[in-house]
Amino acid sequence: MLFLVFQVGGERYALEASKVVEVVPFVTLRRLPQAPRGVAGLFSYHGRPVPVVDLSEWLTGQPAREQLSTRILVVNYQDGGGAERLLGILAERATEMLHKDPEAFRDAGVKVPAAPSLGPVLLDERGSIQWLDHQSLLPAGVAGQVFQDLPSP
Repeated sequence: MLFLVFQVGGERYALEASKVVEVVPFVTLRRLPQAPRGVAGLFSYHGRPVPVVDLSEWLTGQPAREQLSTRILVVNYQDGGGAERLLGILAERATEMLHKDPEAFRDAGVKVPAAPSLGPVLLDERGSIQWLDHQSLLPAGVAGQVFQDLPSP
């Protein structure tokens, strides 16, 4: 299976490449007043407004750094009503692809109820890579707020 590897706070994470619609350069986001923590804003993707979550802010409390390698990972996200939506995931150093058997990832041994999107871990010569389940990224209440006024594709 092919994975896109990126960093959050110096730690590496992986997302199934088949879940990614496109990787786009970081662009200026339209900030949303009163948005939930971790919701960085909106950007226009082929003329459609797409909400963006900042993984760094979500997981570490610190916003992602605006670097040349900071990207927006556009993924298909199924909302609570079953509709497919586009979601942007802001990630640093999103420049590496990894081909690994999913069985190579192992249970981390610790479940974090506040972060259900964190999955099994792969250990390599550079440390660990944690599999991120983008579908579990947004708590139901936040997903409802993020997609409330946006049209379905």
